Amino acid sequence: MKNLIIVLLAIATSFTSISAADLPFGFPETDRTKQSINQGWRFHRGEAEAEYYKKNYDDSDWELVDVPHTLALTSLTLDDLQDEKTQLVFHRDVGWYRKSITVTSSSSKKVFLEFEGAHQVTDLWVNGKHVGQHSIGGYTPFHFDISDFVSRGKSNQITLLVDNRRNAFVPPDPGPFDYVKFSGLYRDVYLVQTNPVHIGFNWESLTSGINITTPTIDTVNGNATINIKTAVKNASRSTVEAEVTNRIIDNRGIVVLKLIQSQKIAAGQELQFNQIGSLEDDVKFWDTENPNLYRVNTMVSVNGQPVDVLENRIGLRKFDLDPVRGFVLNGKPIKLIGFNRHQQYPYIGDALPDSLHYKDMLQFKEYGFNVMRTAHYPQDDALIDACDELGILVYEEAPSWISMSNDGEWWDNFEQSARIMIRNHRNHPSVVMWGAGINHRGYVPVMHNTVKQEDPTRLTASQGARWTGWQASGLTDINANMLYGPFIWDRSEPMFAMEGRSGAEHVAPYKQDDLMVGLISWVAHAYYTFHPTHDKANDKRDRTRSGAMTIFRHPRPYLDWYKAELLEAPFVDIKEEWMPGTEEVVVYSNALEVELFLNGKSISRQKPSSDEKYKGLDHPPFHFENIEYTEGKLVAKAYFEDGNEMESIKESAGSPAALRLVLDTEGREFHADGTDIVVAYAHIVDAKGVIVPDAQNLVTFKVEGDASVIGDGTNINANPMFPEYGVAPALIQAGHSPGKIRVTASSPGLRSTTVSLTSSTIGNDIVVNTAQAIYDFRSERVDLGAHDQLVQFDWNLWNGTDNEPSSYTLTSIPDASVTIAPSSESGVIRWLGEMNVIGKYGYAYGDGVVAIDEQGLDLTFEKLPKGIYKLTTWHHAPRSNSDHMDTNVDKLKSLTIHKVPYEDELTLSSPSLIEGDSLTTKVTEGKEMQFSPVATAEIVFESDGKSPVVINFNGSQNKGIWLNAFEISEWAEF
Repeated sequence: MKNLIIVLLAIATSFTSISAADLPFGFPETDRTKQSINQGWRFHRGEAEAEYYKKNYDDSDWELVDVPHTLALTSLTLDDLQDEKTQLVFHRDVGWYRKSITVTSSSSKKVFLEFEGAHQVTDLWVNGKHVGQHSIGGYTPFHFDISDFVSRGKSNQITLLVDNRRNAFVPPDPGPFDYVKFSGLYRDVYLVQTNPVHIGFNWESLTSGINITTPTIDTVNGNATINIKTAVKNASRSTVEAEVTNRIIDNRGIVVLKLIQSQKIAAGQELQFNQIGSLEDDVKFWDTENPNLYRVNTMVSVNGQPVDVLENRIGLRKFDLDPVRGFVLNGKPIKLIGFNRHQQYPYIGDALPDSLHYKDMLQFKEYGFNVMRTAHYPQDDALIDACDELGILVYEEAPSWISMSNDGEWWDNFEQSARIMIRNHRNHPSVVMWGAGINHRGYVPVMHNTVKQEDPTRLTASQGARWTGWQASGLTDINANMLYGPFIWDRSEPMFAMEGRSGAEHVAPYKQDDLMVGLISWVAHAYYTFHPTHDKANDKRDRTRSGAMTIFRHPRPYLDWYKAELLEAPFVDIKEEWMPGTEEVVVYSNALEVELFLNGKSISRQKPSSDEKYKGLDHPPFHFENIEYTEGKLVAKAYFEDGNEMESIKESAGSPAALRLVLDTEGREFHADGTDIVVAYAHIVDAKGVIVPDAQNLVTFKVEGDASVIGDGTNINANPMFPEYGVAPALIQAGHSPGKIRVTASSPGLRSTTVSLTSSTIGNDIVVNTAQAIYDFRSERVDLGAHDQLVQFDWNLWNGTDNEPSSYTLTSIPDASVTIAPSSESGVIRWLGEMNVIGKYGYAYGDGVVAIDEQGLDLTFEKLPKGIYKLTTWHHAPRSNSDHMDTNVDKLKSLTIHKVPYEDELTLSSPSLIEGDSLTTKVTEGKEMQFSPVATAEIVFESDGKSPVVINFNGSQNKGIWLNAFEISEWAEF
């Protein structure tokens, strides 16, 4: 996502003629640029006390690397090192990184280096001068202002010392912790340049940057209120008049809300703009099934000239922890079922490209998981972006584990890490909980209060476990515990397992109990740890621990049950491989019944298991017991409620004969940026193509083209690779030249296989990225009625007199006007005042005009500039719901207009329509329209800029034609 940072340009504010060719509108450039500088660093490991920061130091013999980068590749056995859980030795080193950058020639621009994360203390020198040190921690972003250290318009030498040595004041050190804290400059780096008047970084202070909240989300009536706070810095030497324009943009690029505010900002000051507005029409809400996103484009102008712009994405959602219904999202209780996630990957540790963060969440979605906990530290922006896009809720926490220091400096850094984490990710709709306690302990008051000060809109979670004593929620919002077995709980508040076991029988209790909010199982992927007693702690081949998937993201067999339970698509899968010794076959399916066949003969047809341990599940597993193994083909046929059938097949495997290679490219591109990675899976199969699950053949991977196998030629046992579940994995890393890449998998005695993929270019040297379209259409709403209609908000009034010519001047388009009249001289038109119709926009369709004319009613637009327009019209025959207390009651006694017989279907026609020459719409009637849609019509037409545009409304029975209101806006062909 970061290599596609949208640096949008400001929208022209003067009215211009519109045509499809003109859209999206032209955007004049602002002074902000954000340039990835991930490529081409010189790297040297070790020697913390050296003076490699000197400007003229010759680093030409250093290794040339790209970011993300780790200090050293790591084998699956942790380089056979026997370290402690405090990680005394492993990767406890420093890395020097050097690079030359060229900055703006402008003497007034601000220049920053932005880091998404580095392990764990970072010092920066520019042209040999020390700029500063970041020592809060390795899991949160930071930046340096290098404006006073650079030579403008010239090449500047930057040096980083990234220090991962054990530090008693930087959490999660001093430990212990049940994960490995890897090393290096492992997240993206940017060169950011701005106008002196600019939006700062979110993490600078409590009020800095952009903070977007949604004080009201009403999914019943379909509206939302959005509050945007924008802190603008004035680093110039004089006071400026600054204007902030916030545009809320839907998924078509259309501006659905625009907020503008101006304030004076004194020299050297930062001032927060506070803007609020609401959406009422066609609001798209965000949830786990429909993760609809809006863009918030924030533009700063000085003296009418755009100088800065940033863009965020938001989702409109409302969540709550209900004491009876549990976790409620947009008014609907949902069970939170998902997994914890460590950010590490084989060999490269924490140094993942963005694509692998995205792939992890895409895989979560594949299995139906709706929640993810970032265990046990803040994680990459790309991961949270993916959760926003895919609809996965996030529980994120500051870096720690069981122990916490008594040192004040440690606590300051821990608290600040939490603050930065929140400021960095507070605008993301996927984030719903902040871990305000420390893993395996109860709540920590200072952390709860810190989180609430930073973000009062989200939930805080306490943490506890039986080995540290059971906890209640205390100050925090959720009683979140580590539930790996029996627990103590008085049911006075909901329970949430932020850790626990996985699989059908462990999910079942949460599905049947409304007060058990959900289960985030431990853990999605096998991970590196120096925990001394886990199952593979002394394994000579692979010491990674646990995981519903391997560390290479290959799923373990039991994981497929989640697809049957959590997804609606028909599903059936046999868990076991069909091999000697199999006595029970478990089938996962969401069917009503499953029948098991062996070599074409039915063994049994069964319903899902009724075992008490599965109580609460929608789709328990099917258990077929006392099966006698016979070589051949096992088929599970699933029978669904709609009469459809589906099969899953497992066959006896013969001896390994060949390889089948799969590259995991689904849902992504492969970028030639020097760091992107795609996972290759070599399946060992027999002569019939059946996977041999217990195969032990080592597989060698070879790459042709500009790419490589990570670990190839090293001593980390990455290539050749051993198989697990009959599959040998490898990491294929892109080079810098886009093009075709061939990957071959081979093994002695087996038939080799080759597959191809193409790497694509990506603008890593971009200064201003291409903006997504913004259609900032001018629009105007007009409410028609007699002179006694009530004044309404956000609508302009058009008051007319019966049977007299009437016209209205548009306010949004200079010189343009509209008239309304019967189509012939013999027609009549009557204007109705307010009738008190209940419903959304009842004030608009509770009055209007009704005309009777054989040729219909004409709405004629004059002097519209050349372009395309959208017209929405309301057609309703109002009936009043007033009682005797209404001030208009005397009018209602004598009123007859609303009693005129009316057309119940209208035809809208015009030679100016873009598609066709007419369309029809129904006409509604009534006094209570709160739960029934009122009739509207929507047409798109074109103006040549010269001729009047006539829209005719007519029926077929020569009855009254109702027109209550209309909205006209500039438009485009999509």
